[in-house]
Amino acid sequence: MSQVADIAGPSVRQREALVSRQFSTDRRRWLQLVLAAIWVLDGILQYQTYMFSKDFSMTFLAGMAQGNPPWIASSIVGAAHFVASDPVLINAGFGTLQLGIGLAIAFRPTVRLGLAVSIAWSLIVWWFGEGLGLLLGGHASALSGAPGAVLLYGVLAVLLWPTAKNTAGSFVAARPVGVPAAKIIWAVLWVGLAALNLQPSQLTPDSVHSMVSGMSAGQPGWVAFLITAFSGISAHNGVVLSIVGAVILALIGVGIVLPRAFIRVVVIAALVAAAFIWVIGEALGALFGGQGTDVNSGPLLALIAAAYWPTRTSADAKTDPVAETVGAATGASA
Repeated sequence: MSQVADIAGPSVRQREALVSRQFSTDRRRWLQLVLAAIWVLDGILQYQTYMFSKDFSMTFLAGMAQGNPPWIASSIVGAAHFVASDPVLINAGFGTLQLGIGLAIAFRPTVRLGLAVSIAWSLIVWWFGEGLGLLLGGHASALSGAPGAVLLYGVLAVLLWPTAKNTAGSFVAARPVGVPAAKIIWAVLWVGLAALNLQPSQLTPDSVHSMVSGMSAGQPGWVAFLITAFSGISAHNGVVLSIVGAVILALIGVGIVLPRAFIRVVVIAALVAAAFIWVIGEALGALFGGQGTDVNSGPLLALIAAAYWPTRTSADAKTDPVAETVGAATGASA
């Protein structure tokens, strides 16, 4: 009781620090809620009129077989025929499932179930709905949505998996898998995207221009303006732009091993790259054209980057006099 009497209560600055630390602790939950919202949006997009037509299954889905090995291509075409057999019922099921995944992640009691189902569904759709991100065809690139947006949902489910305890980590993505594994995932993702830019198909004068030249149709004015401007710049400059893009992506990938003081710069660079991919290469996921099936890879790359933003650790608290004071005050009050 004497200890309580000696402490008049935390000051405004101390209370603000306590709130800041609590927000850092809950950052994973905020990222989970963003992922849940994206799943819900994907479910809503699945209810667009185009998705219930046979054109969606026999043109869009079957088209994902192109460039894949024969045994993979045949499985994709078979799945497209299955969807075409009853497009209304099957696509309604797809949309409902995605809505269910989003709602499950949004509620704490079912978050693990939602993330687990999202991993399984992501792998299924990545194979049959995205043709393995077209990675095996030699034409995939970060600007065109590689490695396949739906695969990134699975990656996010792993990185945002709620651990049994609120274990300390230098960033959110490290909590379920550990710091070394999380950094390996980051490096593989971003360096892998860099490598795709160096494929022979990307090192041609018009490789970039051919990807973006028609993306402005049906987009909001500012998006169309940016895409058209970049399309003009990219004409006959595909080799240079692909190499520059590869260098930037590779630096982001290896930057995760830099000292913690520089990680924020690396994450900000990743956020900028994700925004550029989403606006210029993916035209906001074609959300305004009536045929977009998901938000595409840009927002998901940004969400992954946010999971690597450095957080406060117990070591930081020991060197932070404000945090020490708040901790002592709250401990004495208890």
